Amino acid sequence: MKRLALIMIIAVTLIFTGMTFTEKAIMAEELVVAQEGSPVSLNPHGANDGPSIKVWTQMHDNLIQLNEDMEIVPGLAHDWEQIDDLTWEFRLNQGVLFHNGQELTAEDVKFSLERLIDPEISAPGAFIVDFIESVEIIDQYTVQITTEEPFAPILNHLAHPVAVILNQDAVEEAGDDYGTLKVVGTGPFKFVEWSTGEYVLLERFDDYFGENAKVETLRIRPIVEDTVRSIELETGGVDIAYSIAPPDEERLKEIESITLKPYESLSSLYVGINAEKEPLNNIKVRKALNYAINSDDILDFIYGGQGVRAKGPLSPNIFAHNPDLYQYEFNPDRARELLEEAGYGDGFELTLYTTDDPLFRQSSEIVQDNLSQIGIDVEVETRTLGDFLEVTAQGEHDLFVLTWGTITGDADYGLYPLFHSSQFGSPGNRTFYANDRVDELLEEGRTVADQSRRKEVYYEAQEIIVEEAPWVFILNPSRLIGVGPDAEGFIPHPMVAHDLSRVELKDN
Repeated sequence: MKRLALIMIIAVTLIFTGMTFTEKAIMAEELVVAQEGSPVSLNPHGANDGPSIKVWTQMHDNLIQLNEDMEIVPGLAHDWEQIDDLTWEFRLNQGVLFHNGQELTAEDVKFSLERLIDPEISAPGAFIVDFIESVEIIDQYTVQITTEEPFAPILNHLAHPVAVILNQDAVEEAGDDYGTLKVVGTGPFKFVEWSTGEYVLLERFDDYFGENAKVETLRIRPIVEDTVRSIELETGGVDIAYSIAPPDEERLKEIESITLKPYESLSSLYVGINAEKEPLNNIKVRKALNYAINSDDILDFIYGGQGVRAKGPLSPNIFAHNPDLYQYEFNPDRARELLEEAGYGDGFELTLYTTDDPLFRQSSEIVQDNLSQIGIDVEVETRTLGDFLEVTAQGEHDLFVLTWGTITGDADYGLYPLFHSSQFGSPGNRTFYANDRVDELLEEGRTVADQSRRKEVYYEAQEIIVEEAPWVFILNPSRLIGVGPDAEGFIPHPMVAHDLSRVELKDN
């Protein structure tokens, strides 16, 4: 009824606005989605954060994709085969158009993947495809990707959102404006406008090579405050709201017209510990932090039970997650003993960085209070996401609160960028943790084809990481998305790159 009432109001006001009924009807067909934060960039080579990914995936496609069941399915490539240990061949769909009208060719694939790993570009997500040695054009619609060495999770990595295929001409013509004023992909929606901090507006691409989007326009609004996001859903200001927070879940459950869609995420919430800084370079101090922080309180009171306690760095839904890891329990007395043994019985001061995400801020407050009980004075600094990512990449912090989503579904992506010594800073290792044996294991896990052996090496790597504690392992959160009465067809995706093209608005 809401949209019928809206259309009636529109019809009455036409005489005053001078707009046609068709133009107004299109407005009534706009899907409005609220997400937790603003994109850093809509250039897939300029960011690797959740809010950015959720937007640019509506406008781009990968060679291959992971569906909601985390199965590899065709994308821009209709089929592929492994030629030898180092070479894979991908055959493109013909007649696929970019939003600027140009046809997708092997040249665009070569350009996109080579640009992503170009050191001069410094793409935050370059590590996802850093296994690529070369991309060779076989013909207009066929490419071969050669790796430096055998790379077991290649298909999962090529399905990652940063590995989408860009239009070479559009990127080169736009220059520094690409990702802000201009975005050109092959996806079901095309770019219209980005009003920073307010919305990103997209419209249906009618020449999409797959099934056309169900709505004319898509407006994605960043609403950081959880309660405001939920109220907007409740009052009809948005049709879909991501990440419904626990305090709002109970209220929304009572509203019959709102559907709550839970799904298991692939992420881990953790407190990162800068292992290069004193006294945090002492393993006993890092272990003390693990014993001092009450993860159950964060799970129960901040996340409302939406998730499970973490034992290690990988979610239980990830391939090669080790279920038998030692789990640190809340034990302040043991934490004090470890600090005494390390020579820091009198305590010290630390700075903890967090983003403006409400759950992160609230979790930081519990961390701050818990550590004060063992003599550690923590100053919490809240930063915007972009600033947070920059300063933690530079190692300015002592501690930070963050999540990492292993959205390839494979242990390599959940471990290599976060714990390999070559990945310090923006690629993911913001704890600056280094261990030679862990490096060896993570490198072997990438190159060995046998999945049982991969599981063995990842199990051992996780055991060492938990023992040396560069993280405080908090929880693996689950997610809840709210869908309003006018939207139907939404299916959550574990990768968080939810496909909004399948959502339609009911005719009320």
